[in-house]
Amino acid sequence: MSISNIEKAPTLESIKVIAFDADDTLWVNEPYFRKAEGQFCALMENYLPPDSCHQELFTISIKNLPLYGYGIKAFTLSMIEAAMSISNKTIPLSVIEKMMGIGREMLEAPVELIPEVEPVLQALQGKYRLVMATKGDLLDQERKLEKSGLAGYFHHIEIMSEKKVPNYQKLIQHLDIPPSEFLMIGNSLKSDVIPVLELGGHAFHVPFHTTWAYEKVETTIVNERFRALVKVQEVLTYL
Repeated sequence: MSISNIEKAPTLESIKVIAFDADDTLWVNEPYFRKAEGQFCALMENYLPPDSCHQELFTISIKNLPLYGYGIKAFTLSMIEAAMSISNKTIPLSVIEKMMGIGREMLEAPVELIPEVEPVLQALQGKYRLVMATKGDLLDQERKLEKSGLAGYFHHIEIMSEKKVPNYQKLIQHLDIPPSEFLMIGNSLKSDVIPVLELGGHAFHVPFHTTWAYEKVETTIVNERFRALVKVQEVLTYL
């Protein structure tokens, strides 16, 4: 898959609003899920080998996305469903309780900021309208934002059920700007970059060392409104 745009793009000087993804862009998220998956498969080791266990949990989690959405509570429900499926409904209640404990531990985990995030927000604040635009469970994302200490940097908080073109259209309309004045910064090409470029906005990709398989895409992006960065502080070399 290749995304390209040979039309003359608006320059970065046109940007008025900068939106930041939250999970694995502002703070660490995915490693907690990978740890929880390992704990789940350890509990299921008498029923299924680890590789098959991980795949079964992933399959059920993706199947449940339209119903449960994203986040820790949805993940916990999927763990329980996967355990029932893998064990043919013979899993002891004591093991189900341990899975619920894994979910609770995730919800109570501290928020670990990505290095250099706060200095970047400090440098941009006052020069641009800053927005946090993320997807996931409303209560959990609000909790993480409060724990992060970053709420004061943002003009607007948008917690979406999905991050697709219609969701970004709604956000940009709410901000009362054309897409050419909007920049999205995030770690997912699928959720943070491709939809925004399709709308005519700008996007910076800042990869995180661990990416959920569902967010991975095989694509080459050639677009004047796109920048591929290595670390978040590189944002300041362009703005």
